[in-house]
Amino acid sequence: MKDDTLVLPRAPGSGPVLLGLDLGGAHLKAALLVEGEPRAIREVACRLWEGLDRLEAAFGEALADWPSPERVALTMTGELVDLFPDRRSGVLQLLARATARFPDRPIRVWSARGFLDPEAAAAEPLAVASANWLATAELLARRLAAGILVDIGSTTTDLVPFAGGRVCARGFDDAARLAEGELVYHGVVRTPALAFLERAPFRGRLVGLMAERFATAADVYRLLGLLDEDFDRHPAADGGPKTVAGSARRLLRMVGTDLGPASLAEARALAAVFAEAQLRRIADGLSLVLSRGELPAEAPLVAAGCGAFLVEELARRARRPHLDLAALLGLEGECARWARVAAPALSVALLAREEKTDQPERRTASPRAAASSARTRRNAPGSRRSVRAPPHSAPRKPR
Repeated sequence: MKDDTLVLPRAPGSGPVLLGLDLGGAHLKAALLVEGEPRAIREVACRLWEGLDRLEAAFGEALADWPSPERVALTMTGELVDLFPDRRSGVLQLLARATARFPDRPIRVWSARGFLDPEAAAAEPLAVASANWLATAELLARRLAAGILVDIGSTTTDLVPFAGGRVCARGFDDAARLAEGELVYHGVVRTPALAFLERAPFRGRLVGLMAERFATAADVYRLLGLLDEDFDRHPAADGGPKTVAGSARRLLRMVGTDLGPASLAEARALAAVFAEAQLRRIADGLSLVLSRGELPAEAPLVAAGCGAFLVEELARRARRPHLDLAALLGLEGECARWARVAAPALSVALLAREEKTDQPERRTASPRAAASSARTRRNAPGSRRSVRAPPHSAPRKPR
């Protein structure tokens, strides 16, 4: 196993163990809280589209050598894979596998309405489907007066505004989120290079790209020296080596040539073209969300995901400050590194820790009302603002 586990020094005594899970279609992410604090965070590959046995194997790998949890909180996006005929079926089958994995343990399932027990979740599967982004946004809304979550993962990017203690998203399923610009189906590892653009400048000509899955985003960012190799957990498009030379060969095939006839320098220049195209796609979604005018000018972008290294440039173009999610949570080192990648798993664990059974279910506010509430709270005499972390730039190159 790669160095994908954070182990913190054990606190005195043995406290309650809470497990947060994010059941994805390509990865299983897990976060372990002991005595209320993050003790370990782990991500493992889970090619769920190949069968539910992949989930069982991922559970075994992710939870190896961890103590048995007393409580479990989970969220998911894996219902989207084409193993399932539809999202409803996917949610129900994933819920069944999770509850069977943790018999006799209290399980809280994150949804568009907050936490549900498994029975209620099974009655409302579409409220549970692909709600992992909402957990991270909810956690941030409880800690910052206003901002926008920018979680750039291996496959997708979430752009979620929050203000006044509320999540201000307009879309709550994938279809609506795509239309609102809050979900951009681009990531920095698994996205096919063909999705970035249709033509690319190469050797002084605008060359149409081959409509093949010859290369992925991982090849682009490996060539640019930005990809943390621990975050690339799936085989390359050609099953070949995940090296700079291998990525150059794959990317150059997109313009109909090979490494040899074309140089490594040309491959890197081509990678820069692809990266800029992807950045513009994400920036377009961000511009759409910000154009609503519902967030104060000082509201920061909060960087998360294995593509967090892109957020500094997005913030510069948007003329906004930016914060690092891990720094905001007071995490450092390996803890911070994996907390960014497994943000929803950590978020559901932390939200479950904070959950009180006598609280009413959380509700989302309309974006305008939430922003107005945030401004009122900031301007009220003697008001106490949410604690803000000092500005923290996402690293240019993950370590």
